[in-house]
Amino acid sequence: MEEKIKQVVKKVVDAVSNVFSTMAMVEVKPGKPYVKKDTTSSGDVSGIIGFSSPDGKSKGSMSVTFTEQSVLGIVSQMLGEEFSTISKDVVDAVGEFTNMISGQARRGMDEIGMTFEAGIPSVVTGKNHSISHVSSKAILVIPFESAFGPVIVEICFA
Repeated sequence: MEEKIKQVVKKVVDAVSNVFSTMAMVEVKPGKPYVKKDTTSSGDVSGIIGFSSPDGKSKGSMSVTFTEQSVLGIVSQMLGEEFSTISKDVVDAVGEFTNMISGQARRGMDEIGMTFEAGIPSVVTGKNHSISHVSSKAILVIPFESAFGPVIVEICFA
């Protein structure tokens, strides 16, 4: 893997681990990154956020995808109440997780010379929903495992 990609993966892994451990007291274990081959999600709820460089010459997007089981467990843990369905509160929490992970990852990428400003996250729900990233280039997938199930982070640059 190219050195810059390894650095980006490390910044994203650090951001995901930090956000889930501090906000929800949930530890996540990263798996092996790979390149995504299609647009179908690997879960039931995805937060998606776009970002661009201040000069507008570079852009990208990030998504954070949960299975129903993982999102209900993590949000229940975070908010201290039991959620059994994907409600407005759960969707809002996915948007906030996406925003926080993106913010921390972008701060980390700024340290390696990649400066980006982000938009506002959107949340998509439904089994096998599609995620259309802003790039026709490779989409990097970083899978994570938690006590509640998988969380999948995708990131790409244009």
